[in-house]
Amino acid sequence: MKVCKKKCIACGSCVGACPVEAISFVDGVAYIDKEKCIECGTCEAICPVEAITSKENENCQREEN
Repeated sequence: MKVCKKKCIACGSCVGACPVEAISFVDGVAYIDKEKCIECGTCEAICPVEAITSKENENCQREEN
């Protein structure tokens, strides 16, 4: 899973939805811990601004998390 930092509005929906607590906020945007993430897609489905995706986002530079 990848986070587009430009799109993230820090609403917190993904943090509460993650079943393995792999998401936190760093510098005001969602950060996904790849060690914990199980790629279930729950965060992608719940994000209201489509800031989290499992594929490369053409409208956003590749992010580190």
